[in-house]
Amino acid sequence: MMNITEKTDEEILALAHPMWADLVKYSNEKNYGAFTRNFSTAMKMGANEIEMGKQFARSDLAKNLSTDYKYLGIIRRGEYVTVLYKQPNTKDKGEWLGRLVLGYEKDQVKIFGATLF
Repeated sequence: MMNITEKTDEEILALAHPMWADLVKYSNEKNYGAFTRNFSTAMKMGANEIEMGKQFARSDLAKNLSTDYKYLGIIRRGEYVTVLYKQPNTKDKGEWLGRLVLGYEKDQVKIFGATLF
């Protein structure tokens, strides 16, 4: 079985950066289908369309993410890597910590966690 933690930082970032860019873009556009397309099966089950729609509707943070985010680092643990970003918001001035958890599902890299703190 493949383990993403064995990839180099460069290989991980080549996967993570486009996925994070898509999450920012599709969150701002409130596009549920595109937002969840790289989610693992478990993430998709936990992020149902109705709840995600409510979150998109209520959250200024989710609709105003800046594309001027900065990569901070990678944490390797178990069968997953966590890629961290400094994520600014265009409406609420300030910065959030973006967390993207990647791993393998059926030989494909999928998102197992995506949060802003």
